[in-house]
Order: sequence, then C-alpha cells, then structure tokens
Amino acid sequence: MSEKLVIQSHRGPYTVVFDDTLLSDNARLFEGTPHFLIDANVARLYASDFHAILDYPNTIVIEATEENKSIEKTIPVIERLVLNKVRRDHTLVAIGGGIIQDITCFIASTLLRGLSWRFVPTTLLAQADSCIGSKSSINLGATKNILGTFNPPQNIFIHTGFLETLEQKDVQSGIGEIIKVHAIDGVKAFDRLAADFDRLFDDRAVLLKYIRSALLIKKRFIEEDEFDRGIRNIFNYGHSFGHAIESATNYAVPHGIAVAIGMDMANYIAAERGLLPEEHYHRMHTTLRKNYGEYATTSIPVDVMLSALMKDKKNTSTMLGLIFPVGADAEIQRVQVPPDEIFRSQCAQFLAEITV
Repeated sequence: MSEKLVIQSHRGPYTVVFDDTLLSDNARLFEGTPHFLIDANVARLYASDFHAILDYPNTIVIEATEENKSIEKTIPVIERLVLNKVRRDHTLVAIGGGIIQDITCFIASTLLRGLSWRFVPTTLLAQADSCIGSKSSINLGATKNILGTFNPPQNIFIHTGFLETLEQKDVQSGIGEIIKVHAIDGVKAFDRLAADFDRLFDDRAVLLKYIRSALLIKKRFIEEDEFDRGIRNIFNYGHSFGHAIESATNYAVPHGIAVAIGMDMANYIAAERGLLPEEHYHRMHTTLRKNYGEYATTSIPVDVMLSALMKDKKNTSTMLGLIFPVGADAEIQRVQVPPDEIFRSQCAQFLAEITV
C-alpha cells in the first residue's frame, strides 16, 4: 500500500489510497455496515476475488449503462436499499466506473438526507479523474447530467490491476481525460505527456505516473473551487463538445474519446476565431488524433450535436459557455460564444476535416 493523497472538501478531508492488495484482501471494504453497489461486468470478471461481496445480502449489482444513470432507473436502486433496511449510520460502497460512481454518490447525497460512501474505481477514467472532486451527475430522460450533487466519498481505493481487463477503447477513454488534465496544467505538462503518449498503453509504471499526476493537478483546482463556481469550470474543457458528440452518436463514442474529439474541436474553433495561435492547434492535434483516431469517421450529425450542445447547463439563455485554449500560452479559459451560423459552420468544417 502506497502513501495517501489527501483531498480537502467541504465535508472535511478524504483520502485516495493506491492499494495493490485490494483484490486479495477486501475486508477493509466491510468496515461499518456497508451496502455495495457493484458494476455487473466487474462482478462477472472478478467473481472469485469479490465472492464475499457478491454473497453479501446487501449487495446490488447494476449494469453500468448510460440508460441506468438516470433518475428513472435510480429509483429502483433506492427502493432496494430501503428494503435492505439502510440506515443513516450505514455506508454505501461503489465498485465500478463513473456510472456506478454517479449513481452511488447521488443516492448517498439524498437518501435519508445523506449517507457516507466509499469508492473503488475500476476504470482508468474514474481512477485518473472522476474519483475526486465530489460531483455526481445523472440524467433526466434524454438530458444528460442535468441532476447532481457535491458529496465526496470518505475513501477511494485505487487498484491498477483492474486496468488489465479493460477494453482498448476504455483505456483510450481514460487517457482522453488524462490528456485534458495535463492540457489544463499548461503547455509543458501537455508536451511532457505527449512525449510519453505511446508508452501509456504498454508500460504500467508510466501510466501510473500519469494517473497520480492527473489527480495531483486536479486536486489543486477542486480544493480552490469545489463547487465549480469559478476556476474549476475549465475542467469542462472538451466536455461541452464531448457530451454533445456522445448524444449525437447515441453514445457510440466512449466518453473520454468524445472528450478528446471535443478538445481538438475546441482548439480548432479557437484558432478559427483568432483566440489561439494556429501552431497550438497543430501541436496538440497529433496527440489528440492518436487517441480518437478510429472514431474519427463516426457519423456526427452537426445539427443534432448543436442541439445537444445548446442544452449544456453552462450556457446562458443566449450564449454558449465554452472552454477554449486562449492566447500565446494556450491558457484554458471560459469564453461566451453566440450559437450563430459562423459557429455552426466552424463546427461542421472541423467534423468534415477529421473524417479525411
């Protein structure tokens, strides 16, 4: 077990522990009176390692689909917890990726006016990014991430062994978020990651180094602006476009890969609008393109994408609140953009160019 990262939050400090013994010894997850919410795929892949959890009566297995990350599908999970006699001094334990995290965090924030919870992130995206920051986001009907709370877990246990069973697209998805965090940290951090990009896929030590680095970068921002009222907004870099791409493709493009496309799109449009020197777009494009390459030809209907983009909760009634790299240092900033024909044309032009 390595040293802990300690994150400060409005509920006090919480810890991230890199723990390479979790599969062989998961007794610590049973501390207190736990109720487990576990990804069905993780339950299948790690049935022998998690046999005590899967045999435990207060365990709920959930298919980690976007459809299930909704208020409509969350209600039956709450009903099951009530049937299992959940109490305010009990603890929810999420085992899975971002979808299980969102469902668990949202329930922990609202059920019985608040429950404590722990998190075992099993995807690269969750380990390197979403596990810290306190946020939950769930869907309402077709509107993505419109409901949510800020409620950090008590503890996060990261076991990188879970990454061995991820599909390649899920590794790329997590790396998309790692790229985002390092781009936010600045040109040097991005270029350092870009130089190591190919090693991320076949050298676990290099990947672990960048997981830690991403969490340390994010820690600085969330401790300053936990409730996303100011500087933390820039962590939506790539996300407004990315969420719209996910919606327009019916989630055919995985989240972190859609974010990589979204970052490239934001850079392109920033350069087109004179906000960013064009060399910065080209500097970043090579690495971003490597990460989303096989999805570049996915059909992304521009009008459907723009319709989804208009629903983003960061917009005002008349302007899109978008995150762009700006200026000679490619500093990530929030920019208000009118959703006019010029903007539509720039989006369409980018999507046409990446399919070539």
